[in-house]
Amino acid sequence: MTSIRQLKGVGEKAEQLFQKIGVNSIEDLLHTYPRTYDIYKKPVPIKEIRAGNIQAVEGMLIKAPEMRTPSHPENNTTKKSAKVVQAVMRDSTGTLAIMWFNMPFLQKTMRAGCRFVFRGKVGFKAGKLTMEQPKIYGLAEYDELVNEMQPIYSLTMGLTNHAVIKAIKQALELEQTQMRREYLPDSIRKKYQLAEYNFALKTIHFPKDMKELMIARRRLVFEEFFLFILALRKLRQANDITKNQYPMQPVSATEKLIEGLPFSLTNAQKKVWKEIKRDLAEEKVMNRLVQGDVGSGKTMIAILTLLEAAENGYQAALMAPTEVLARQHYENILELFQTHHILRKPLLLTGSMTAKEKKEAYEVIANHEVDIIIGTHALIQEKVKFHRLGLVITDEQHRFGVRQREILSEKGEEKEAVHVLVMSATPIPRTLAIILYGDLDISVIDELPASRLPIKNCVVDTNYRPKAYRFIENEIQKGRQIYIICPMVEESEQMEAENVLDYTQMLKTHFSSAVQIEYLHGRMKPKEKNEIMERFSRNKIQILVSTTVIEVGVNVPNATVMMVENAERFGLAQLHQLRGRVGRGKEQSYCIFVSGSDKKETLERLEILNKSNDGFFIASEDLRLRGPGDLLGIRQSGIMEFKIGDVFMDANILQEASEAANEILKQDAELLKEEHQELGRYIEEYLTNTLGKINL
Repeated sequence: MTSIRQLKGVGEKAEQLFQKIGVNSIEDLLHTYPRTYDIYKKPVPIKEIRAGNIQAVEGMLIKAPEMRTPSHPENNTTKKSAKVVQAVMRDSTGTLAIMWFNMPFLQKTMRAGCRFVFRGKVGFKAGKLTMEQPKIYGLAEYDELVNEMQPIYSLTMGLTNHAVIKAIKQALELEQTQMRREYLPDSIRKKYQLAEYNFALKTIHFPKDMKELMIARRRLVFEEFFLFILALRKLRQANDITKNQYPMQPVSATEKLIEGLPFSLTNAQKKVWKEIKRDLAEEKVMNRLVQGDVGSGKTMIAILTLLEAAENGYQAALMAPTEVLARQHYENILELFQTHHILRKPLLLTGSMTAKEKKEAYEVIANHEVDIIIGTHALIQEKVKFHRLGLVITDEQHRFGVRQREILSEKGEEKEAVHVLVMSATPIPRTLAIILYGDLDISVIDELPASRLPIKNCVVDTNYRPKAYRFIENEIQKGRQIYIICPMVEESEQMEAENVLDYTQMLKTHFSSAVQIEYLHGRMKPKEKNEIMERFSRNKIQILVSTTVIEVGVNVPNATVMMVENAERFGLAQLHQLRGRVGRGKEQSYCIFVSGSDKKETLERLEILNKSNDGFFIASEDLRLRGPGDLLGIRQSGIMEFKIGDVFMDANILQEASEAANEILKQDAELLKEEHQELGRYIEEYLTNTLGKINL
C-alpha cells in the first residue's frame, strides 16, 4: 500500500484528515468514490427556480450591490458579525434577491446594468426567494461549463472537496504510470459489456457526461459484487465440507420453555426452530441466516438455540453490535430464565467494562463456569478463551463484517468451526438474499405475532411540523415517549438537512422545560450512548433526537411515536427498520415521515411506508421503484455497505455478477486456468484485505 504522504500538499495534518474518511493509502483514495456530482445545468428563468435547489440564473443587475446588516442574525450564529452584500437581478420573468457574506469587494467589482450568471442555493428569506453566496460567471464563461460534472465527496471537518479532488488527480497520474492489469476474463467483460478497469476508475471521478459515468459505474459495481460473491462461494465450499464437531440433540428444557411462555410461537417461528434443531444434529456444521421482519420473534428463536447448546454441554455466545443491545439481550434472558426456573445464568461481556471486570469474566468463561455469553465485539478479542464453544449467534448481522463472524466462529476447541446462526431484520427479497448470503442457508420468519398492533403511518411535508409537535405533546402528557430521527449530526456545507444538535436545541425552546430532551449520535462514546439509552428506557428522557444509530434493536415499549425528518434521504428498508423502534408495547404507535422534497417520485416512494408495515413487501417495492434516475445520491439503502454498489438499485447487476461467478467456478473451481490466474490472485488478496470490511 502506497502512503498518501507521497502526494504533493498532503502532510501529517492532511493525512490525519484523510484517515478520518477511511483513506490510509493511495489505493484507498482512488476507491473513495464521489457520493454525488454537481452538474452545471443551463440557467433557468427566475420564475422557475425552487427553494432548496442549487440553480443558475442569467440576468441583469438592476441594483448595485449594497452593504447591509443581516436581517435575521439569530438564525445563524456563524453569520452574526458577517458583512452582508445584497443585490437584485432581473430577467424577463421576474426579479431575484442575492446576498453574499464577507465579500465586501463585490461592491466595487459589480455594477448595475451588467449581465451575469449567478449559481447558488436558493432559499427563503423574509418570505421571498433569495440566492445565498452564489458564484458569479460571465455569460461565455458559464456556457463552457454547461453539462460539466464536478465530483462531490464525503468529507470531514477541515477537509475540503477541493483538497480531495486535487489529491485524486495526483493519485490518478501516479496510477497511470503503473496501471493495474485487467483481471476479469475477456469472455466475462464481453458478455456483460464491462469497461476496462483503469478507464472506469478514472471516469468515475471525472466523467465527461452522464453516459460515460454510467459505463464506468457499471463496471465498478459489477466488480464489487463479483468479487464479493466469488469470495462467499469459496467460504461456502469450505462450510459444506466442515464436519459437525459439536452435535446437539433436542432437549426437554427448550420444549418446557416454549410450553411455559404466555404466548404461542407463530407457525413461522416453529418452522425455523425445527430447521435449526435439524442443523445442530446433522453431520456438517450449521451456517444459517434467520431473516425476519422487525418484531417477528427472532430473539426468542435465538434464546431457544442458546439454551439447546447449553443443555448439550456446550458454551454458546451471542454477539450484538452495540452495548445497549447486548445488555438488553442479557437482561431479557436473565429475566426469562428466572421466571421459568431455568438453572442457567448468562454472562455479559462488553468493551466498557473495567479491566478487573473483564479479567474476572475471562476466567469464568475459560473455566466453563458459565454456558451462555452475551457481548459485543469484545467477544472476539484474543484474550477471550472459551472452554467448549459450540454455537455462535450474531444479531443484526448487517452491522458486522463477514470476517468478524468468521473470527468468532473459529473460537471453538482446536479452532474447529462451530455452529453459526445469523439474525437479520434487514428485509431483503429472497432472490437477493440467496446471493448476498451465499455462504449461509436461509430461513425466513414471515409472520408477526397476532398481539402486535399495526403502526399508524403518515407521510407529510415540513408544513405539518406544528401539528406533529402538538400531537407529540399530547402523547407525552399520556406518559409516552418519542423518537425524532435526523440524517445528520451537525450542519454540513455540502448538504442542508435537519441535524441532531441544532434540532435538539430548537425543541428545547419549543417544549416545556418539564419535557426532558436529549440527543444521540454515532460519534458519541459508548459510555455516553449507553447512559442516554438507559435514561430513555427508564422514561427519564421523553424526546430522544437521534441519527440512525437508534436503528439497531433497542427495545423501549413505552415509545409510541417516531418522527423522521428528511425521510427522503433514507432508503425504504432503513426507514422500515427505524420504524420498528416503536410499536413494541401494548399502546397504539405512530410514525410520521417528514419529507423535505415535494418531488412526485419521492412522495410515491414514501407512500409505500404509509400503506404497508410488511418489510419484505417494502423492500420489493423499493427495488421496483428505484432505477438509474436515483444515481445521484445513491447511498440510500443504508444496510449493505458496499463502496459503490447499491443492493436495491443495482439488483440486476448483482444477479449478473452472481451468474458470472457461477460460470467461472463451474469451468474452473480452483481458478487455476491461465485466463483465471490473475483473478485467483486477486481473490486471495480480496479475502485477506477487503471481505471483512463489508457489513451485511
